[in-house]
Amino acid sequence: MALSKSTLAVTVLRLVGLLPLSTARRLGAFMGTLAYRINGRGAKITRENLALCLPHLSAAEREHMARASLAETGKVATEVCVIWRNNNVPVQHYIRRIEGEELARQPLADGKGLLILAPHLGNWEVLGLHLASLGSVTNLYQPPKLAGLDEVIRKGREKSGAQLVPTNAKGVAALLKNLKNNGICGILPDQNPNDDGSGEFVPFFGYPAFTMTLVHKLIQRTGCVAVFAFAKRVEGGFELIFRAAPDTIYSDDQQTSLAALNLGVEKLVMEAPEQYQWEYKRFKKVASGSERRYQGY
Repeated sequence: MALSKSTLAVTVLRLVGLLPLSTARRLGAFMGTLAYRINGRGAKITRENLALCLPHLSAAEREHMARASLAETGKVATEVCVIWRNNNVPVQHYIRRIEGEELARQPLADGKGLLILAPHLGNWEVLGLHLASLGSVTNLYQPPKLAGLDEVIRKGREKSGAQLVPTNAKGVAALLKNLKNNGICGILPDQNPNDDGSGEFVPFFGYPAFTMTLVHKLIQRTGCVAVFAFAKRVEGGFELIFRAAPDTIYSDDQQTSLAALNLGVEKLVMEAPEQYQWEYKRFKKVASGSERRYQGY
């Protein structure tokens, strides 16, 4: 009897999880490099995004970045298999250095909620697991298309104690409650909003990007402190990097706040641009009358 896609995916995830981290990374890099060599959808999107966002690089430099980025994204998938599977090994085992964590600890000590803004950079799953060591964590969660993976992903993301809530009004209410109770919430700030009422067009690397308004609303309604962070991939593990958000992210004016949000993401990305998920269709939605991106793929 043929295996279902879900069963096959879970089996592969568990088998990869048996590998040492270094071996899993090599496997992920191979997968990403293969995607680059066959010039698939991800490679084409990556090239288009790099041409838009990093025009100061030469064509050769952008091509090198495209290959490196796809290899690094491949590592994300295989790394999480190892980290999620090892339930008896805390995520801190893989963390080699932490920089700027006082930016995250101080708001909690002051009795304020902490909003962690973690773009698709490095390995955001590692960062998410570590945050539970600082306080009560509530994160939005959208179930995968393969239903069989739901339990595996949930257990992996909740192994440190984080609570996952749905990406709907009920979930947002849970975020608000946790922030008001001096808790922690993690947001992927470069995620495309789901509908027209949840975003506005704001420049991102100089081009209009449909940007979520949720961050601005959470800050305004809870008085929380926003901090940018990512888990940078280094030899043998990860470095956790925390950066203060631009002051204007706290502006009452939504456009000003969203501009600061995107600026914060840009600055973080440029700390390790090859580890950014450039194959994400960040500019998929365009304003009326504007040129569409990603034609044909």
